[in-house]
Amino acid sequence: MSPADSRSPPPPAPTARVGTLLREWRAARRLSQLDLALEAEISARHLSCVERGTAQPSRDMVARLADTLELPLRERNALLVAAGYAPEFPETALGTPDLAPVRRAIELVLAHQEPYPAFVLDRHWNVLQANRAAEGVAGFLCGGSAHANMLRQFFDPRDLRAAVVNWEEVARDLLRHLHEAVAAAPSDAVARALLDEITGFPGVPSRWRTRELGAAPPPPLLTVRFRKGDRELRFFSTLTTFATPRDVTLDELRVECTFPADEATAELCRALARDDDGLRDLPASASSRRAARRSRAGS
Repeated sequence: MSPADSRSPPPPAPTARVGTLLREWRAARRLSQLDLALEAEISARHLSCVERGTAQPSRDMVARLADTLELPLRERNALLVAAGYAPEFPETALGTPDLAPVRRAIELVLAHQEPYPAFVLDRHWNVLQANRAAEGVAGFLCGGSAHANMLRQFFDPRDLRAAVVNWEEVARDLLRHLHEAVAAAPSDAVARALLDEITGFPGVPSRWRTRELGAAPPPPLLTVRFRKGDRELRFFSTLTTFATPRDVTLDELRVECTFPADEATAELCRALARDDDGLRDLPASASSRRAARRSRAGS
């Protein structure tokens, strides 16, 4: 083998795509070119040339910039590919044998959450898996959901939205999270399309299509209130993510577990889990009892 044959391959040619991504991410993180260069401990002049597409960043430089910008694993891969390098993090389907221990952990969480609803969501709020309680509560409220996406469920008037008592409060909070996701990942076309779609549903104010900067902070804990006839359910939820993931799929998974906010909701969930007609023996909600008293008083 000649000395020339043993050399490392030449670096990829400069590309404007990596510079475009860096500018987008800098804007999303509200960093100037100088700020980013100082935090990443690189030359501001070199960064400027990279963004203009006249210089090629090394793989190490791309990794340092991704760390500084706090990019998700998917976006780190995209930045590497745009710079001409192979992606670093795999994206493994959840159903593969390699992720069997992860699936067992998820199934354990879902099972232990019974009789209260729990869901496995991806980064676009698609429901990948749910426990029996989630299906039972959705069936009780609206005969089951027509969508496999939680945002569509809460914004489509023909779906769960029709059963949400405090819909405007819940919808604004969900939109706040979606707007933050779009702003935090400017290259995520799917999130942008989802934002356009759900803000196009009937009854959604046009002003919700733009992000509310400087809005009042949300309450410490949001309670979602559902109503079916004279029954009312109140839930709050927690989100669980995987610590230090090294796979794109795991980086984007989260498990949402809901908990009853009052004893009436807890008992209704237990009755739904028993599936033994126990709902007939449950007392009506407090609001329904007050309405009944007002009706009797007016007659």
